[in-house]
Amino acid sequence: MGCACARKHRGRRRRRADSARHGFVRSRRLTPQYEPDSRVAVPFYPALFFLAALWGGSFLFMRVAAPVLGPVWLIEVRVLIAGLVLLPLLAHRRQLSALRGHWRLLMWVGCLNAALPFTLLAYSSVYLTAGMTSILNATVPIFAALIGFLVYAEPLDRARGLGVVLGFLGVVVLVGTPHDGGVLPLLPIATGLAAAVSYVFAANFAKRRLMQVPALVFVTGSQLGAAVALLPLLPFFPPPQLPNMTVVSAVFALAVLSTSLAFLIYFQLIREVGPARTLSVTYLIPVFAILWGALLLGETLTLSMLLGGVLILLGVALANHRGFAGLWGRPPSR
Repeated sequence: MGCACARKHRGRRRRRADSARHGFVRSRRLTPQYEPDSRVAVPFYPALFFLAALWGGSFLFMRVAAPVLGPVWLIEVRVLIAGLVLLPLLAHRRQLSALRGHWRLLMWVGCLNAALPFTLLAYSSVYLTAGMTSILNATVPIFAALIGFLVYAEPLDRARGLGVVLGFLGVVVLVGTPHDGGVLPLLPIATGLAAAVSYVFAANFAKRRLMQVPALVFVTGSQLGAAVALLPLLPFFPPPQLPNMTVVSAVFALAVLSTSLAFLIYFQLIREVGPARTLSVTYLIPVFAILWGALLLGETLTLSMLLGGVLILLGVALANHRGFAGLWGRPPSR
């Protein structure tokens, strides 16, 4: 009897090991799996600020490259390079089979989580400053609370409702206040907000259909899926100009640093400290985007940007509910 039980347990362990080797580990999380890697440990605050600097830098790089290459070509190159950079790591972890097994779903999430929002933000970057575009991008948690209530029947308590109101009040301040003698163009504002909405639907799609997909498979597959989705559009949106070395450098930095490397750091932080503390990066990204824009492009921080940005980030904190828990280092609730 004891021998039979031992053989049974050994068989279960062997099956679990085989599943893990091929990237199909069972998980109860409602997000893509974060496979632990005990060989790598990063200090939390330096890594968090470095991640915010990378993602804040993405708005700088788009501001430099989007007017030259156009939004569609810029994002096609970005996601293609980012996906190809991550492929060798995926092969090293023996997770290519998971990528092949979920390619249809990853195509869908690649459209919602990369191709569409990246292109919309790149369009905004043609007309708006890096700091302004990053503030619009920071509205994702506000739209998540609103869409969760209206579409997915999720509860909206007073705190989250107040967060939604504050967030939209911040957008009104940004849009309705004159900047440099004129009002900001409405279409780039709208595309920046539409990108935030797309991220919300992508997150809900992933939560429902891609729970058991490892994080690296999710990121690599979504970037490559986005590249495939954008490919048919390239002939219809040719680059306005030929890129110089500054633009080429910005594109590679956007793809390798602000996409591939940033996602690796992001998921490593989630593995080590949990999602609540990691998501405090949301509050730092606009700060770095404004900083890079001011230092490298001579952009100015207007009073309306400051006031609107503060209102939006307060709304994000309330809509997140766990935003301040991330800031003050409490463990994430489970």
